[in-house]
Amino acid sequence: MNGLLLSLLLFCVMAQAAVPSALFRRGYTVIPEPQHVQLTGGDFRFDAGWKIQQGPGVSGDSVAIRSLTEGLAERYGLALTGSGPDRTVVLEIRSGAVEPGASQDRDRAEIASQAYHIIVKPAEIRLIANAEPGLFYAAQTLLQLLNAPRGNLHLPEGELADWPDLQMRQIYWDDAHHLEKLSDLKAAVRQAAFFKINGFILKLEGHFQYRSAPAIVEPQALSPQEFQELTDYALRYYVQVIPYLDAPAHIAFILKHPEYKALRAFPDSNYELCTTNPNSLKLIYGMYDDLLAANKGVKYFYLSTDEAYYVGWADNAQCREATQAKELGSRGKLLAEFVSSAANYLHERGRTVVFWGEYPLKPEDLGALPTHIVNGETYGDAFDPIYKKRGIRQMIYNATEGEEQLFPQYYLWPPIERIHPLHETERRVQDAVSKIITEPARRNADLLGLVIAGWGDMGVHPEAFWLGYAAITATGWNPAPVGSQQSVSSFYPLFYGAETVDMDRVYQLMSFQTQMWTDTWDVVDSTARKPIWGNSDRIFTPPHPARDHTVPLPPTPGADLRRSGNWREANGRRLQIAARAAAENDELVGLLNANMSKAQTNRYGLEVFLAIAGLCRQNLDMLQGLQIVDAALSEAQEATEPAKAVAAADRALAAARTIRGERNSAYQDALQTWNRSWLPRVEQANGRRFLHEADDVKDHLPDRTVDMSYLIYRELLLPFDDWYRQTEDSRNQYAQAHKLPEKKTAFNWSDLH
Repeated sequence: MNGLLLSLLLFCVMAQAAVPSALFRRGYTVIPEPQHVQLTGGDFRFDAGWKIQQGPGVSGDSVAIRSLTEGLAERYGLALTGSGPDRTVVLEIRSGAVEPGASQDRDRAEIASQAYHIIVKPAEIRLIANAEPGLFYAAQTLLQLLNAPRGNLHLPEGELADWPDLQMRQIYWDDAHHLEKLSDLKAAVRQAAFFKINGFILKLEGHFQYRSAPAIVEPQALSPQEFQELTDYALRYYVQVIPYLDAPAHIAFILKHPEYKALRAFPDSNYELCTTNPNSLKLIYGMYDDLLAANKGVKYFYLSTDEAYYVGWADNAQCREATQAKELGSRGKLLAEFVSSAANYLHERGRTVVFWGEYPLKPEDLGALPTHIVNGETYGDAFDPIYKKRGIRQMIYNATEGEEQLFPQYYLWPPIERIHPLHETERRVQDAVSKIITEPARRNADLLGLVIAGWGDMGVHPEAFWLGYAAITATGWNPAPVGSQQSVSSFYPLFYGAETVDMDRVYQLMSFQTQMWTDTWDVVDSTARKPIWGNSDRIFTPPHPARDHTVPLPPTPGADLRRSGNWREANGRRLQIAARAAAENDELVGLLNANMSKAQTNRYGLEVFLAIAGLCRQNLDMLQGLQIVDAALSEAQEATEPAKAVAAADRALAAARTIRGERNSAYQDALQTWNRSWLPRVEQANGRRFLHEADDVKDHLPDRTVDMSYLIYRELLLPFDDWYRQTEDSRNQYAQAHKLPEKKTAFNWSDLH
C-alpha cells in the first residue's frame, strides 16, 4: 500500500470514529463503547422500586448480582426494594444465547464467554450471557448506563449486543518503587474490572517476600498469603493478577545485592544477568516458584525480557556470553535460548508466558523460540508475520505514561511557549487510540489482546493513570470507537461521578502544570550521583554523567553588598512562565476543590491531584521567591543608607527561609496524601533493610532516595546552604563595617520539617 493511500485510509478511519455514538448523543456514557446499540424508544426512570431476579443459570452468589447491588449502593445510594409496580432486572445465563459478531481474536469460544445481550424496557431489563464473565460485564454496562446525578437515574429503551474484539485487555501496574496497601490494590483491581479490564500485570520487584531470595526483599513487601488473597479477590471479578518479573535485564533490584554480584553479565554493572551462568536460571526459577505458589488460579506470567541491551557482549572472567552467542550464530539466538529455558520452566508449571520479543532478537532468530509463548508487543511487517507463522500469538502494547514526572502527558503544552524541547511528544490517549485502531498487526499478527502500561519509573502516582487505562484499553474491546475524545469525556463522569464539572480542563491543567514544572528547570551533568554505565546503543567507556535538574540562584553579594551579573534578565523567560502558570494553578486548585464536594467516587484521586498541584505551585512560588530575593539584594546594593541596605539583605534572607518553609509544606502534604494508599518508603522495617544502590543504566527518579523525598530531589541538590551562609556572612561584614548589629539565623536546606 503506498503512503498516500495509507494516509487516506487512516484519515477515513479516524474521521468515521469521530462521530458520537447514539448513546453518547442521548447523554449516556459507557466505556468501552458497546459493539451494537439499537435505541427503540425514549428514556424511563430507574429507582428503588425495581428488584433483581435470578434467571436460568444464575446462582444466588453470582458476582454479577453482587457487583450490581454494590454498585447501585456505592455509586448512586440506591437499594432496590421491589416496592411499587412490578419492575424487574432479570439476569440469566444460557449457553449459546448470545452470538458475538466479528472479532480480531480467533478464539471464538473465549469471545463468546464474555459476550452479553441487554434488553431494556420500562418494566423489565434483561441481562443475558453465555457464561458468568459475560453476565458480569453486562452488569457493569448497566451500572455505567445509569450514571447520573443522585436521584435522577434513567435508562434508554432499546437493546445492546456486546462482545470483546480481543480476549485479554491488560494493564501494567508498576509497584517496583512503591507498594500500595492491600486494600488499595484490591480497589484498583475492582476499578479495572468496572472498565472490562481483565488482566492486572503486577510488577513487585523487591516488594514480594521471596523465600528463595530473602536478601532482595524490601522493608515493605507482600507476603505470599497477601498475594494469594489479592489473586483470589481479582479472580472473583474475572481479573487475572499476573506476576511480572524481569530477566535478564532491568534487575538492579537483585544484582545490587552482594549475594548476587557473581551473576552479573558485567562485574561493574548491576543492570543485566549473565544468561550463560547456570546459577542465573537457578535464582530465577526459585523466584518463579515463590510467585507461582502465591498466585494460584492464574493462567499467565510475564517474563519481561525488556531492553536486554547487552546480551551476548559479555566476555569476562564471570560471564562468557560472547562465546556462546558466536556458537549459536547470533546474540538474538542466545537471548532466545534464555527465553526458551525460562518459558519452558513456567509452561511446564501450567503458565502461558508473555515475553517481550525485542532487540537483540532479529527475524531470523525467531525460529529458536518455543511456540507456546506470547509476544507482549508487535513489531511491524518484518516480525509479525513470522511470529504468526510460528504460531506465536501477540499483544498490542501502548502506555499511559512513560518518562513524565508527576503526571502523564494527556495534553501537550504548546512547544512555542516552552524553554526546552519536549522529550516525549505523545498525547497519551489520543495518539495511543489512533495507533491501536490502525495497528498493522491487525492484518499481520495473531492477536490475543493488548496491554497498556503505566510505568512507575518516575514515581508518578497511579491515580493519574486511570484515564489512559480506561480510555486506551477500551480499544481492546471495541477497536472502532467513536473517537478518543468521547472516551475521555465519558471517563470523567464514570470515574468521579456525574455531578463533577470541567474535569477535562482539570486534566489539561494538570498536564500543563507538570510539564511547566519540568520545563522551568535546566538539565545539567550530575555531581551528586554515580554515572550511567550504558544505553541501548553501547556501553559507555568511561561511564557518562547522570543528568539532574537545576535552576540558578541569584548571585551572592560581596562584603560591600555588590553583586555581578543580572539574574532577572538571564531568567526572564523562566519568570514569565512562572507568573502565567501561577494563574493557571489557581484555576486548577479551584476546580479540584469544587469537584471534591461533587465527586461521588474516587475522591482520593482528586486529593492526589491537589497534592501534585501543590508541588507545582511550590515550584512556581520558589521561582517568584528567587525573584524577590534577587530584587532585595539589588535594593541592598543600590541603597545609599547602610541601615536600609542591611534591611534589604535581611528581606532576601527571609525570602529564602520562606522558600524552604513552602517547600516543606508542599512536600509534607504530598507525603501524607501518598501514604494514605502507599506503605511508607523507609530504610528499614519488619526486620528488613533497604539497600540503596541505584540502577546504573536506567535513571529512575524514585531510586535517587530511600524515602519520598525524590518528589523534591532536585531542590535538595541546590547549593542553598552555601548561598545562605555566604549571603549572611556578607550581610554581617557590611553591618559590622557600618557599626550595625550582626544577625545569625538557622537555615538547613535539607531539613524537611
